[in-house]
Amino acid sequence: MDPKLLELLVCPVTKGPLDHDRRKQELISRSARLAYPIRDGIPILLEEEARTLSDEELEQLPRRTPLV
Repeated sequence: MDPKLLELLVCPVTKGPLDHDRRKQELISRSARLAYPIRDGIPILLEEEARTLSDEELEQLPRRTPLV
C-alpha cells in the first residue's frame, strides 16, 4: 500500500488514523476496534465489511509509530 495514500485515509467511523497490517492485508482502526480488508490492493472502508478486533488482537498490535 502506498504510504502517501495511507497518510490520507482515515477510519470512516472515528475519522482517526489507520495502521496497515501487511501480513493480514487489513487497515486497522485502533479507536474503532475494526480491521478493514484490502482486496486486490483496494482498501474497503465500509463498516459493514470490517471485522471487530478482540482485546487480545489489540494488545498484540505493535506500538503506533508516527509517519513523520
